[in-house]
Order: sequence, then structure tokens, then C-alpha cells
Amino acid sequence: MNHTTIKVLCPIALMAASCAPSSATGKLPPLASEAEIDSAEKAPVIGIAHEAGWNAPSEPFTVAGNIHYVGTKAVSSWLITTPKGHILIGGVIAQSAPQIIANIERLGFSIRDVRHLLNSHAHYDHAGGLAGLKQASGGTMIASAADKPYLEAGAIDHGPSAGMRFPPVRVDRVIGDGDRVSLGGTTMIAHLTPGHSPGCTSWSMEFKWKNSEHRKAFFHCSSTVAGQSLTPEAYPGMVAAFRSTFAKVRAIKVDLFLANHDNFFDLDAKRLRQISGDPEAFFDPHELQRFNAELERAFEEDLARQQAKLKMNPATR
Repeated sequence: MNHTTIKVLCPIALMAASCAPSSATGKLPPLASEAEIDSAEKAPVIGIAHEAGWNAPSEPFTVAGNIHYVGTKAVSSWLITTPKGHILIGGVIAQSAPQIIANIERLGFSIRDVRHLLNSHAHYDHAGGLAGLKQASGGTMIASAADKPYLEAGAIDHGPSAGMRFPPVRVDRVIGDGDRVSLGGTTMIAHLTPGHSPGCTSWSMEFKWKNSEHRKAFFHCSSTVAGQSLTPEAYPGMVAAFRSTFAKVRAIKVDLFLANHDNFFDLDAKRLRQISGDPEAFFDPHELQRFNAELERAFEEDLARQQAKLKMNPATR
């Protein structure tokens, strides 16, 4: 993994507009080559990715209804199955793509039946495997306009993960807030929840439970500061973006809160309860709001600390 800072193809200020295919040439942004994907998948897992176990193996399992966990021990990837094909959320790191594919097969499904790839955000621990998964599945890559440039550049240009490259992936469809992705009777609704990244996207869906009862699941993008600078802002409008996301999530009610890292939603403890016979181990209608309140409190505390530090050391501005 290259930890040197690189120049990303589209600066934040320009966002996705400058990354659109040229009307004159009609050229699309390149997808990583098979050789580049293969090299990234075989590269050693180092740094925080190794220390945090981002590629540590995990048993795949069904959470509820047509929602399945196919990620690694520490980073989530979700398979949503339907009679018309499947939807996959999250690519983890580049080295995780073969494991995700194997987990899908262990559940009796095929990566070749994945029709849509959804993105939460463009940090390398969630976007790294998307190019490999797109290549293996032939699925449509769907992401927000604000994160599209980073996915297609193969790196983000701000925060602690700036310059940490991953195989670039072409975004086939750009979604906005409230847009829907429907397949085989399942509809995923996009919720733009920026802050953690400019285009952070959470997803919700309804699924059948028990006697055709409908329940609602929410796949949270992230609202952690994660070591990024709030003062000065890592990207323009970052503080306002975080606050708008906290306000938006306060109005969302769901039965099933699912996050993109194991520690955000007590994955291991819930899975143990499920194995022990509790079919609703992952259900908690209040968990999303507890999580949102906790992250909002942590954000405001972090912002206050950074502002105080900057006031004491103005030369660091």
C-alpha cells in the first residue's frame, strides 16, 4: 500500500462535475486493469489495516430476511439477495475482494448474480475491493456525486487516509438523496449523510420478517471524525455537513441498525446471541438513535478541542 500523498484527479472544490465523461470524446474514467486489481489483492496487509484486522476472515451468515453478512471480521460487506439478482454494499479493502466472493459462494449465491454495487464512502477500507468486485460481477457501480471523484481516482485527498491508494472503480450511476435502487422486489433508498466523507451515503430498505411482516433496516455510512481536521476543515463545509447528518438521522426510525465496522454495532455479541437461538439478536429499534446521539456528542467534543487548540496555537492554522 502506498502511503505517499498523491494528486487526486478531481479536487474537492470541483467535485464530480469535472470528472464527467468528456462530451467531445465520450471517454469513461478507466477501471483498474485486471493486473492492477490482482496485484492489489495479493499485496501484504500492513499498517492500520493489519492492526485493526480489516482483512481478518469471518464466517458469512444471514442477519434477517434477505440481508446477509459477507464481510471480514472488522469491516462490513452486505449482500442483499433477490430472485432477480443481488445487491452488494461495501468492498472493504482490496485484499478482501476474494474473501467477499468466497463468503457469497459459501451462502449458496454467486458473485456473477450481483447486479448492483453500492458504496457507503470512498475511504480505502470500504472502497478498496470495489474494482475487483465490479470486475468479478459485472455489476453496476452506484455512488454519490461527491464521492465519485475519489472512487474513480483510487484515493481520497484529505484526512489521515489521504493518498492511501486502492484500485480505481468506474461509477456507472450517480445517486442523490432519496434516490432508489430497485431489484427483484427489494428497494434500497439512498440517504446522503455527509461529514465523514463529502459523499457519505447510508442506505435503508424494507424486508419481510416472519409472517410477511415488514421490517426496516438501515445501513449506516459513518459519522465519526476519525482523526480528520475540523478546524480548519478537511474539506469545505465539513462541520455543517456533520451537523446536517446528525439532524437527518434523528428523524429516521428503523428496526435493524447495521454499520460498516464491527465495533459500531456490537457485531460479535449479536452474532453469538443469534447462534444461541435468538432470531432477533440484531433487532433494536432504539440503537440507531443511541448511536447517532453518541457520535454527535463525540463530534461536538472533538470540534471544541480542536478549536481550543487552534486558539492557543494560531500558527497552526
